[in-house]
Amino acid sequence: MQHHIEITSEKIAIIRLKGELDHHAARHIREDISQAIYSGYVQDIIWNLEGLQFMDSAGVGLILGRMRDLQVQNGRTLIIKPSSTMEKIFQFSGLGKYIWHESEKEAIQSLGGILHG
Repeated sequence: MQHHIEITSEKIAIIRLKGELDHHAARHIREDISQAIYSGYVQDIIWNLEGLQFMDSAGVGLILGRMRDLQVQNGRTLIIKPSSTMEKIFQFSGLGKYIWHESEKEAIQSLGGILHG
């Protein structure tokens, strides 16, 4: 499992996941992103799942938990480019309305940010 977290100057965390997201990988990502949220570095999160081949229930829990963390500061969450299987899981878990079918750049712009670089 590979993950990369980029935080823009507008406090948007872009989390790019590649490979397989299981319980072990979710724990590491949770620690990284929760620390950024609680430190005030992150207001909104974009989960880019384009490179993710597999996700179990720990992945859904990871996203739901960070959404709960962001609620304190009215933060927003977008999920972009999930596979069709993952999209069905998100629909069943109540996260369907957070799926964005546009590009990462457009998702950032929709949250009021600018993609640098």
